[in-house]
Amino acid sequence: MSDSPWYELEERLEANDVEAVRELFEEWSESDRTHVASHLSTDQLGSLLDVLGAEAGAELIECLPLSQAVSVIETVEPDAAASILAELSSDERADVLGAVAEPEREAILDRTEPATAEDVRALLEYPPDTAGGLMHTEFFSLRSRYTAAEAIDEIRRAAETLSRYSIQYLYAIDDQKRLEGVVPLRSLLLAPPDAEISEIMIADPVSFGALDSLDRLYAMFQEEEFLGAPVVDEAGVLLGVVERAAVDDATIEEAESDHMKSLGIASGEELRSMPSLERSRKRLAWLSINILLNLLGASVIAAYESTLQGAIALAVFLPIISDMSGCSGNQAVAVSLRELSLGVVRPAELLHVLGKEALVGIVNGIALGALLAGVATLWRGDAMLGAVVGMALGINTVLAVSVGGTVPLLIKRMGWDPALASGPILTTLTDVCGFFLTLSFAAAVLV
Repeated sequence: MSDSPWYELEERLEANDVEAVRELFEEWSESDRTHVASHLSTDQLGSLLDVLGAEAGAELIECLPLSQAVSVIETVEPDAAASILAELSSDERADVLGAVAEPEREAILDRTEPATAEDVRALLEYPPDTAGGLMHTEFFSLRSRYTAAEAIDEIRRAAETLSRYSIQYLYAIDDQKRLEGVVPLRSLLLAPPDAEISEIMIADPVSFGALDSLDRLYAMFQEEEFLGAPVVDEAGVLLGVVERAAVDDATIEEAESDHMKSLGIASGEELRSMPSLERSRKRLAWLSINILLNLLGASVIAAYESTLQGAIALAVFLPIISDMSGCSGNQAVAVSLRELSLGVVRPAELLHVLGKEALVGIVNGIALGALLAGVATLWRGDAMLGAVVGMALGINTVLAVSVGGTVPLLIKRMGWDPALASGPILTTLTDVCGFFLTLSFAAAVLV
């Protein structure tokens, strides 16, 4: 593959050379396709989908990040979009359509086979970070009274459909479609032909409720070696199957999204294939707030201008105190965000978290303050300067860790996104408090 394969693709698209485009697409690996797509505009990707047709178009959609796949699907005609999405697995189809704008989504569903459209609408009822939102509805179920031979015959009759999916287990159900057991394919193949499914199945298997959280799914798959697990409703009716790989991917995506939000990417995702003005607007929304918040820190320095002039060495230590306190606070933020996502702490436990973090802050504040005080004393030969910056860092570390641990809980309690809002609040407080403490102490003892 050449360094710039998208140029060759663009030329073939402009020439409307359908066969050449398809041949080029078939030559590429999945990573190649993702790489090329990142260099094409949404309109060009739409043209590529039109040329590839439904099956290959679905392969392309599977390679794209969700936001890019949604943008492309919204540009093609509803009939073409419906044909492409019909080739995807049920969970992928629901993910894409769940993010498509409602008018376009309904137009696509109106052109989708009724049974498939109904399946999509049912999946969209579940939050995306639950078992129902992550499950797929392609599974093989049969009555527990079937024999092994009858089950194998049923599988052969459905071979063409099943070959598109990763089927590792069969699911035994009763006449009301309630889950009774799970049959690994290996157990079925090794069983005597006249053995009933009820005799070889794993009865009362581990299963999930449709609204079970991503954290519960992840914890279970960490404990068990299953490749997938059934999802049932309140009556025990089998709804679908959630796979280990889907849970792992969703957990990674959630962590990456939270990290992006903490850095000011409000949507939790940004790609350079997005329009530059849109990317700029989203970033500026966060950066503009930050510059206003930073003015508070600058105003504290301005208020103590005469103190800085009298002890200019303080200017060297102000950013150190601010940065080190911010690092300590961000560690506490990270722990709180993680515990909130795992459900091991709740917003109402504010005082519990405050007590735990304050203790860590005191220990680390003393250690860091003493270290900076020693460095300042040795470097500048001024024990009083060392005492000022050491005390300022120590106290600011306690404040930063306490604020960092509790702010995510407060923000969560107010219904906002703690991953997005915690960072700016913490940065502002650590800057303002760090500057104020340092300059106040200096004004009292140095000038």
